[in-house]
Amino acid sequence: MPIVDDALIGRIFREESGRSVASLIRSFGNIDLAEDAVQEAFTLALRKWPVGGVPPNPGAWITTTARNRAIDHLRRESRGRELLGQRGIEGADVASREEVAAMQDDRLRLIFTCCHPALSTEAQIALTLRLLGGLTTAEVARAFLVAEPSMAKRIVRAKHKIKAAHIPYRVPSDAELPERLRPVLAVLYLTYNAGTRGPSGDGLRQEAIRLARAIAGLMPDEAEVAGLLALLLLTESRWAARFAADGSLVLLREQDRAAWDQTMIDEGQAIVRACLRRNRPGPYQIQAAINAVHADAASMEATDWSQILALYDQLLAISPTPVVALNRAIALGEVRGPDAALALLDDLALDDYHLFHAARADFLRRLGRSSDALQSYARAADLAPSDAERAFLFGRLDEVGPTVTEGSGALRS
Repeated sequence: MPIVDDALIGRIFREESGRSVASLIRSFGNIDLAEDAVQEAFTLALRKWPVGGVPPNPGAWITTTARNRAIDHLRRESRGRELLGQRGIEGADVASREEVAAMQDDRLRLIFTCCHPALSTEAQIALTLRLLGGLTTAEVARAFLVAEPSMAKRIVRAKHKIKAAHIPYRVPSDAELPERLRPVLAVLYLTYNAGTRGPSGDGLRQEAIRLARAIAGLMPDEAEVAGLLALLLLTESRWAARFAADGSLVLLREQDRAAWDQTMIDEGQAIVRACLRRNRPGPYQIQAAINAVHADAASMEATDWSQILALYDQLLAISPTPVVALNRAIALGEVRGPDAALALLDDLALDDYHLFHAARADFLRRLGRSSDALQSYARAADLAPSDAERAFLFGRLDEVGPTVTEGSGALRS
């Protein structure tokens, strides 16, 4: 039997809390009640599971326990007893007989509820990451590069807005879907990225892919939905090669490409080809195409960097963000050399972004400018969001000597 500790229960929370919260919102129509009840269920799990072991279906245990807690809370209030009567909720036995098929759509309902146009884009994404992705408020705040108290207020305001505006808990009609799409895709993309912070983010990544598939089924004519699904599949195809046995980060240049998931690559590339035939390019489709080019190459040296650079030119034209400009500079460095890349990097306002400093350090290292490279690696390590990335960057610091003759490749994984 595996050791049941806080880390294991924390992983289960990340994987299962979104499903449980979504199910309880459908049952009770109250976000705060659902979230609090699920938190209480996991607090109880922290006490019970180390003694009795993890139940065979931990997600069902959490949902049932949270439902019972929510019912107990409502029974203690006159308004709550009225709500139980209105919804026909007598107890856990009734809840346990609900149709499983209905529960499978709960997370889809939740993501569209959180992404209602009455909320700001930032609030939509933050609330969905908190409720559906199981991220803590501190983790959501880091994703937005804002202070935790500010993010906590933003999430509370978003929940109050949903309640005050009587925003329905449902998947929108076909006519409503297009205008609701952009924030939903942004949420899925950020949810997947939040699951790439270390080897334990499997639940978040798989949830993002599952929801992307579901939305692609709802909106088969939306090329950007297909593009996002392809991007997530192609990125996920490399996951097994991203970390060494000791948990350390492995760069794209150094990954064992035989460990890449060819089934995911085939599916992702097929979707990219279908998107190209539609000829309605968007940011997710172009990013997927870039990843498809990487997947085609037998090695980093065999990669068609000119094609990748051309795709980044296209992406920068429709999405002119500093991060896109950073990635284009990295591709330019592979085509024209480190000097050309550094000329672009020095114009970017990304001083608080660790990958900016990591890329700059790598190009400085390749030019033999060890002292400057050390400073940039140190800054990147200070800003790195995960232990694996931080350890890798400190390792690079240890390796940098007075002369460097061989390039290591930009820090992309």
